Formats: sequence, C-alpha cells, structure tokens
Amino acid sequence: MRRLMLALLTGAYLCLALIVSLFLWRTGATPTVGVSAFIGTLGLCFAFHGLIAQALMGAALRVDIDTIREAHAILLDQIEKVDARVTDLVDTVAADAQRRSEELSTEVHQLEDLIQQMNDRLEHQLTHQVAAASARTSGRERAPHASHMLQVVQDALAENRVDLYLQPIVSLPQRRTVFYESFSRLRDETGRVMMPAEYLAVAEGEGLMTAIDNLLLFRCVQIVRRLAKQDRKVGIFCNISLASLGDESFFPQFLEFMQGNKDLAGAVIFELGQAAFDRRGPVEARHMARLASLGFSFSLDKVNDLDVDFQDLARADVKFLKVGAQMMLDQLEEQDGKLVIASLPDLNASDFAALTRRYGVEVIVEKVEAEKQVAEILDLDIGYGQGHLFGEPRAIRDAVLAEADPPADFIRAPMRRRAVGW
Repeated sequence: MRRLMLALLTGAYLCLALIVSLFLWRTGATPTVGVSAFIGTLGLCFAFHGLIAQALMGAALRVDIDTIREAHAILLDQIEKVDARVTDLVDTVAADAQRRSEELSTEVHQLEDLIQQMNDRLEHQLTHQVAAASARTSGRERAPHASHMLQVVQDALAENRVDLYLQPIVSLPQRRTVFYESFSRLRDETGRVMMPAEYLAVAEGEGLMTAIDNLLLFRCVQIVRRLAKQDRKVGIFCNISLASLGDESFFPQFLEFMQGNKDLAGAVIFELGQAAFDRRGPVEARHMARLASLGFSFSLDKVNDLDVDFQDLARADVKFLKVGAQMMLDQLEEQDGKLVIASLPDLNASDFAALTRRYGVEVIVEKVEAEKQVAEILDLDIGYGQGHLFGEPRAIRDAVLAEADPPADFIRAPMRRRAVGW
C-alpha cells in the first residue's frame, strides 16, 4: 500500500513539473528554462514530500513512545501490587509461624508445669507415705511401697542402672555451647526411667544420695577428660546434695577424689539449689570451703528469690546463678519510666547482670523455651542461656557411658557404710 501511494505521488509530482515547464514554454521561455523549471519543480515536490513524511513519522514515533511509557507505568504499578501482596504474604506467614511457635512454647511450658506439679505431688505423697510408715513401725520396719522403692534404688545403684544426661548451656547471643549440665536418671529392672520425684525422698531418707552423687561426679570427671582430649574446652555442672556435703564419713573420700582431679577445677562446677544453700550449716560450709581451696566453684539453681546476699555468694565461691526465664521476665515491671526487677526496685533491670558480675557471679537463664524470651533476655545483658530452645537433655551413649563407669567400690562403699549403720 505504501509503495502504491509513493508511485502515485511520484507521478503527480512529474505531472506538476511538466505543467509548470509547459506553462513557461508557452509564455515564450526558452527550452532551457523549461527544463530547469521541470527539474526545480520536481525537486521542490520531493523536498516537501520528505519534510511531510518526516513530520508524520516523528508524530507516529511520539505516539509509540507515549504508548510504551503508559505500558511501562502500568507494568510498574502491577509489579508494586505484586510486591505488596508478596510482602503481605511473607508477613502473614511469619506472623503465623511466630504465633504457632508461641502457642507450642506455651503448651510445652504448661506441660512442663503440669509434669512438675505431678512430680511435686508424687514427691509429697511419697514423703508423706514414708513418714507415715515410719510412725507406724519401729526399728527397721518400712511400708511395703517405700521398701520396694528402696530396693529398686539399691538394685539400680548396685547393677549400675544409672544413666547420665547432658544439656547444653550456651553463650548469648552467639549460642555457642560453653557448658553442660549433668543429670542422673535411675532405671528399674524393667528398664523404665524413673523421675527424681519417685526416688529422691527414699534415697535421701536412706542416705543413698551420696552413692548417686559419687557416680554422677565420677562420670562428669571422665566426660570432661574425654572432651578435653577432643580439644573442646567446656565445663560441666554437676549436682551435689546437701546430704553429701554434710556426710562426715563420705566427704573425705569425695575430697580425696577431687584432690586427684584438681586440674579440672575450672571445668567441674558443683551445683545445689538456692534453698539447700540457705540451709547449709557449719559442716556443709566447711566442706564447700575445702572444695573451693582446690579451685572448684559452685552454682545455685532453683532460684526463687533475686534479692540475694551477693557477698555471701562470693565468700562461698558461688560463680553462677541460675534463674528461670519465665520467673525472671515475670519479675520485670516498669516504675517511673524505667524497667526494674520487682524484688529489687532500686535497680534497673539491665544493671542486674552487671551487679552480679561485680561479685564474680554470672547469671544463667534456664528453661528458655521461645525466641521471644531470648530477645527480652538479651536486653538484660545476661551472658548465658539454657533450655529446650538451645538443646534438650540427651542421654550419653552406652559406649561412652561404659568408659565412664567407676570401680564397683566407688559406689558400693557409701551403700556398705549405710548398711552397717542400719
């Protein structure tokens, strides 16, 4: 179509040039003038044609550019809408994941509280039953249930059915494992793992805690040495009972063993509850001091009161204070525009960890279950955390546990001494 139009226009231009040339020839002009007029007219026609075509092409190009710009604007608008939808979707997914995580953490926390309540109730019932049985019997007679549980505990110790569990303690905010806490769990003849609430009352009443502490200590020392061979510089918190610290016949052997392993003083930390620490008498305090003289330090767990005598802790070589995460966060309240601890209203909450460090005591927040708790803990400048969020207690493999089995006399000696006293 464009070629046909160009041919027609060319013909029209030729005709116009001929008409001008003939007009001049009829008016008496020479042939040369007529030819020049023909060529000039034809050139002018093509020049005007080029100018008009260029103008039309420019107009068409501007229309195309405007169309492209409009399409680009529409595309950008659609991209922004898609991006906004994707952002909303990501926020929705993240919020849903956070909500589910918090719900799961809440359920886990509620389950742990329920289990703890059940354990406390069971321990109370066992204690009550043992006390009632002691009141009804004389000499060595015991209630059938207490006697059976005592036999189960004795058999578990004699047959080495005592498992070692380790739970990591991490530095914050790096979450690098720097310590482990050790737990001992007894198994009955069927292989069922018994919770401490089932046997503690009987074990403490019959003086068997020294045997359990002996076994736990021996295994902790062997595990620390095994980790040292792997160039892993970590420490282990080893629970020790107030009964073991106050046992005059048991403690010399205990101290002798620690004397032979005093090179591990920085890696083995003895742990006892805050209530037990507050109940310690002169004998227990003296024995703690003898362990401290070898370089060993102590930790307090089950802390339920943050208004602590830090000078007393420093004198007793207590280097760590374990506080439950939820208990710590529940203690926070705002007063006069600043965040404080309810039991220490004159102290900014963020200064609590700095206060303990001035006495050489590091705070470890335990039972950490949710990321939200970690964020609030970091605001308090607390350096260590422990809980299922960082790792659950795991049983040591049988092969490793076999390497850490103590000599038979190491466990049976406290049991024999107790038997002689019966």
